[in-house]
Order: sequence, then structure tokens, then C-alpha cells
Amino acid sequence: MAGRDGHTNLRYRLVMHERTVRVTIDSGTIEGFTRDGVHRWRSVPYARPPVGALRYRAPQPVEPWRGVRYCHGYAYCAPQDRKYTLLRPGKYQPMSEDCLTLNVVAPEKPSDEPLPVMVFVHGGGYILGSSATPIYDGAALARRGCIYVSVNYRLGPLGCLDLSSLSTDEHPIDDNLFLRDLVLALGWVRDNAAVFGGDPENVTVFGESAGAHAVATLLATPAAKGLFHRAISESPASGMAGTPEIAAAFADDFVGYLGVTREEGAAAVMAARPAELVGALNDLMRDGMKKMRGAFPVGPTYDTEYLPQDPVVAMREGTAHQVPLIVGTNADEGKLFTRFLQLLPTSEPMIEMLLADSDVEVRERITSAYPGYPNASACVRLGGDFAFGTAAWQIAEAHGRHSPTYVYRYDYAPRTFQWSGLGATHATELFAVFDVYRSRFGSLLTAAADRRSARRVSNEVQNRWRAFSREGVPGDGWPTYTPEERAVLVFDRRTHLEHDPNPERRRAWEGFSLAAN
Repeated sequence: MAGRDGHTNLRYRLVMHERTVRVTIDSGTIEGFTRDGVHRWRSVPYARPPVGALRYRAPQPVEPWRGVRYCHGYAYCAPQDRKYTLLRPGKYQPMSEDCLTLNVVAPEKPSDEPLPVMVFVHGGGYILGSSATPIYDGAALARRGCIYVSVNYRLGPLGCLDLSSLSTDEHPIDDNLFLRDLVLALGWVRDNAAVFGGDPENVTVFGESAGAHAVATLLATPAAKGLFHRAISESPASGMAGTPEIAAAFADDFVGYLGVTREEGAAAVMAARPAELVGALNDLMRDGMKKMRGAFPVGPTYDTEYLPQDPVVAMREGTAHQVPLIVGTNADEGKLFTRFLQLLPTSEPMIEMLLADSDVEVRERITSAYPGYPNASACVRLGGDFAFGTAAWQIAEAHGRHSPTYVYRYDYAPRTFQWSGLGATHATELFAVFDVYRSRFGSLLTAAADRRSARRVSNEVQNRWRAFSREGVPGDGWPTYTPEERAVLVFDRRTHLEHDPNPERRRAWEGFSLAAN
């Protein structure tokens, strides 16, 4: 395969065997399969299994293997509640701590030039999810001209709950494990992208929800410098990053749910079964979040050696990686959480608890920005802005000071979504990003009258993402976000540009944080 210098590297040539495909990466030869115009390799390990003594430690590079490793199917996802591992009716993905794998999708037809690489980080509130989720297949993106990589990382109590305050000499525990996983995966991409026809000097990292928050955090992670060159943050979540003091308080509560003292904590978490740890985190999420400590129990910890600053502060001060960024939200973010994962403040009692420690002036400013409060629709809009809008606004303002930043709002909802009361709710932009509306499943989501508009919006989003991954500019007619103009591209039946939409809602949240309460 031709490299950037035009020479052929025989070690990395593709070897086709009927409908299988093999490549040799740094750690050995892997075999995948070819279907629908793309090559796929699934569950390729990028790290040693974080088991035994490596539980709660920084990930270690994968050990090379002899012979051929068969990467035709998905292996394990990270331990979580089993109900979240459903792949299709009656089929659940098996769980294991041996979950640090990634998937690669590449166009079947070779390109004359190295292709941009797009690395996807799945969402799930830092407690659930898998790169094997069918919607994340990525073939549509690859067929449009990229190398697509989707990544697993450690979740919940084994990766996103910072227990490093419990560390002892006998049982050392590192912080920010999931973030370290993602950085190691990006290092794998740098070292192996060319094998698949990708350009390691043109990597876009993108994610949704908690994955979008992880992408924003990577912008402020020193170890990630140079490993990606553009970023897309789709509906980043607020309140997910905390200080070591907050993390330590949650860690103390967590071991309490395991039935041990703080001094016994390190030994207990090393000995516990994954299911026990998941159960204890469920208890902590249910009860511990009522304490409003300034962050949720799971997520990155800043003011540490690995993550020195709050990500938004690092962006604002110009110490974050200055790469082009797309960030945005959906029009009806909160509606999903009135039906599923009811963790957001989308009702009056929850909102009053959220604002209980705020000054009367702050509370009045926020609630008055949502006409009709406390009626149900106003509460849902407020909860969606608290959880996602505030993060997007803050990131856009902060990163836009130093780097090209593009802001969007996704408003498109087919009639089936409108009839169900979901609208353009959280995660629905993924149907456009991953071209779901052209699939058999997608046809069930669109009434006949919506199929043309659904495909048109999908084309618009994918073309923008593709242009951005190639050049760092998401096509024509989408200016950068500035304090003067606040340009926002609205994806809808007729995609259009707006300037500072909903300014009263944006201004209402200025200066608010859980930590300030």
C-alpha cells in the first residue's frame, strides 16, 4: 500500500481471501471480513486486559501475538447493567473487564491518498454503552471516504468513578482510567492508521453525550497532544468533571455501599466482582447525587497530574489543544430523559432541588427564562439546557477564543418522533450521522412523507462532518462562532443559519455551576 512518500510497504499490504481481509498491525496479524463495500475488523485489542493486578491501573500497551487473530465479531463490552447491553431482541453482548478493544471500518476500494481517520467515542453517561451498538457501525461514513474507528473504554465503577483516593502501596489505584484508555487508543490509531489506508496526521475524534464530554476533556489532556487534529462534540454533558476532593467524597460513599470502611476500600474494590461494583455504583448514583457535590459521581477528575485543569478553563485560558471544533446540541434534549434514565432535572421537584442552594436572584433568572415554568414543557426545556445546553455554550465560548469553533443545533424530527413526544431529543442526530434513515430500521422511523427529508438531513450532516474531517472546515455557509455573531447552523428540513438563538436561556445560566451551590 502506498504511504505518504509514495513507496510501497509490503509488510502492510492487504491480503484478500475471498470475503476475508488481513492486515498486519504493530501487535500482529488480524483478520476481518468484507461486506457492503467496506472492510471490517472487530474487537481489535489496543491494550492488555485490565484484570488482576492491572484493575484500576493505567492501561498497558497490548502484548503482540503470533499467528492470526480473528476479528470477525464483537467480543466483550465493559461491565454495566445487563439491560444496557442489548444488541437486538434476545441478544445481549457479553461483559468482561477484558474490554479494551476497538473496531475499524475501511472502504473496500483503495484510495490514491491516505484517508482521514474518524475515531468515535460512544456515550452512555459514563456508566453504559458499547462500540458494538448497531447504530455505531460506521460503514456509511467509511464509504464516504474515511477510516472509521470506534472505541471501547472502561465504564462506571471500573473506569469512570475515580477511586484513586483509596490507593495504597499494596493496592495502587490510578485516576482518570477511562481517559487514559482513550489516549492509549488514540496512540494505537497514530501507530496503525496507515495500515488501513488512513492518515495518522489527520485524525478527528468525535463523540456523543458522555462521549462528547470525553472529547472535550481530551482537548485539555496533555497526554493527548498531537494524537488528534479536529474534534466534534455532539451534546456534551454538564457537571461531569470534578475535583479530587469531590471524587474522594464519592469514593468514601461508594465503599460504604460495598459494606466496608475507607481503610478497607482499596482491598475491597480489588476483590469485588464486577457485578458488585456496578450495583454499588447504582446505589451511589441513586442516593449520592442528591448531595449536589459539584459534579456527578462519574467522569473525569481535574486538578490532577494527568488532567491539570477543568477542561473549560483550559479552553478559556488557551492551554487546551488548539484544534478546530464542532460542538452542538439537539432542540429537545431533555425529552428522552422523561422516558428513560430519569436522572435529569426535568420536573419541578427536581429543579427546585437543583436550585435550592442558589441565590433567589439566580433562581428567578433561570426559571424566568423558560416561559410557563413550572409547567411540564418548560421544566423539560430547562432540564435539557442544564444538562447539555450549558456545556455546549461554555465550550463554544471558551474554545472559540483561540481556535476555529463551529456550533450547531439539530432540530430535525420525523413525524414518528413528533407523534411520540420525543421530537429532536437527545442522541437523535446520530440517526443522521450514521445514516440510519437509509437502513431497514430507519425506514420504520420515517413515515413515507419523511423519507426524503430524513435522507436530505443525513446527507447534510454527513457531508459537513466529512468536509470537517478532511480540511477542518465544515463546508460553506457555516461561519465560526464568535461573541459578536454567535452563528449557529440549524439542521432541519431546511437547514439554515441563526445568530444567538434563545439568548435569554443562554444568558440565564451564565456563572451557574453545581460547585457554586
